[in-house]
Amino acid sequence: MQFEYHDKRIAGILTVIPKNFKTFDEEMENYQADKKRSQRLKLVMGYDRHHIAEAGVTASDLAYFGIEQLLSSGQLQKEEIGALVVVTQSPDYIMPPTSNVLQGRLRLGTDVFCIDINQGCAGFLVGLMQAFSLLDQLAAGKKVVLVNADVLSPKVSKADRNSYPLVGDAASVTVVERSATPTRIVGEMRMDGTRYDALIIPAGGARMPSTPETAVLHADAEGNLRSLDHLVMKGGDVFNFVQTEVPPLIADVLAREHLTKDDIDWYLFHQPNKFMVDKLAEAIGVPYEKVPSNIVTHFGNASGVTIPTNICYNIGERMTEETFKVCLSGFGIGLTWGAMVLEMGRLAFCEIVEF
Repeated sequence: MQFEYHDKRIAGILTVIPKNFKTFDEEMENYQADKKRSQRLKLVMGYDRHHIAEAGVTASDLAYFGIEQLLSSGQLQKEEIGALVVVTQSPDYIMPPTSNVLQGRLRLGTDVFCIDINQGCAGFLVGLMQAFSLLDQLAAGKKVVLVNADVLSPKVSKADRNSYPLVGDAASVTVVERSATPTRIVGEMRMDGTRYDALIIPAGGARMPSTPETAVLHADAEGNLRSLDHLVMKGGDVFNFVQTEVPPLIADVLAREHLTKDDIDWYLFHQPNKFMVDKLAEAIGVPYEKVPSNIVTHFGNASGVTIPTNICYNIGERMTEETFKVCLSGFGIGLTWGAMVLEMGRLAFCEIVEF
């Protein structure tokens, strides 16, 4: 699906990170693996620390904290909010939608439109698509608040060396508004549900409800212990998918706009791990300096929150002072992959806060 939006802009981004974190070295005892091999993996993948929410903290708690920060600082006004879009794979409840829960906690007006989207690694792009579309339906002066939030650490086995060192919990709040000057945002989203099981939590839904049996831990061929209630990632399949599918998609989007690779100031990608992002930069043919790959190292992979975290952590201050032509790209669960090219900058805020 190709898409195009006009006269819209990102006004600000706030990322919320839990204060609590664990280091790879601390957790190495959890894994049934040779320590030297694990240390090599740490260097290649960029493992160091990941921020994990305290027990009982949900995605909406992180999002609520972030929105309240903006409201209390005057960077956002309640009366400006016309729609609330929440992208999460870890909702507070099966029902009602987390967006409605947030609306109620924030005491927003009943005219505020609320919608949840179940998306992960490409969730920032999918959320932006929804937010840009909703702006056309809102009254003048109204804005869309896009929340990406996931607390997935409880759904990953602590004895799974393939996945647990990567996972992080976080939320981001992105304010989207009409632009006072002409803008053009273009991109493309592709999906392949035939490969849905490359990233999956088998149990817990209607297809396979959670039971005592689905909670039993089993060892895989590499000695990782996990149950059917935990995330399963086919690492090799995911890596090959990213390296095969994402570069031609980005090339297609740039070609549509008659842009060269050098015309893009920053390639701001989803962050599965440092190795995968660096290899993707090589496949696209752009220098590492334009493709930050350090989010897993400092925070962990919080799914759809990694692109906002990437922006805030690596160029947050510059984003408030300058304007850049950027290529955003998310890829993963679904399988889903997409890219978006836009002018971005002069944001009212672009920062990270701790919960």
